[in-house]
Amino acid sequence: MTATKKRLLPMAIAVAAFVVPPAQAAELVQPRQLVVDASLPEAQREAQILAARRYDSFWNNGEEQLATDALAPDFMDRTLPPGRAQGIQGPLAASKFVRTAIPDLSCEIEQMIVAGDRVVAHLHFRGHFTGRFKEAQGKGEVIEFIATDIYRVAGGRIAENWHLEDNLTLLQQVGQLPK
Repeated sequence: MTATKKRLLPMAIAVAAFVVPPAQAAELVQPRQLVVDASLPEAQREAQILAARRYDSFWNNGEEQLATDALAPDFMDRTLPPGRAQGIQGPLAASKFVRTAIPDLSCEIEQMIVAGDRVVAHLHFRGHFTGRFKEAQGKGEVIEFIATDIYRVAGGRIAENWHLEDNLTLLQQVGQLPK
């Protein structure tokens, strides 16, 4: 093997890791608006967008495989809520908890900004409160709230996440706080 091929092989393997079967790509949520730093190499840009779309699609449909594909094995939640496990298990448990109350929860990416090793996703969640949230039983109330996530992507996976959800609105809508 030539020296050039030896240098290119790791890059080819890394790029192959980001190839998404067409059927799966169609299932991933699309950002309504995408802003990308044009100076980023195409492979890096595409890998970061794919990781973010996979993770945001996990929030859209609850499919755990999307989260495990999107998150690095040593994933760190930098705004970890009290009681949530660190690492991949945290978002998996949070999704199950929320989907117990809001089984039809969906998530749209209003805008995605890609710059450096970061992706910022502004998300819009919708659904109906038909399940249970703590002691409250839903009666079909409309749920609608926003969140903003900042992902640091390394090696094509989300290594760190800083997030802010509009929990005040959510808690009001599920009857945990007065409106």
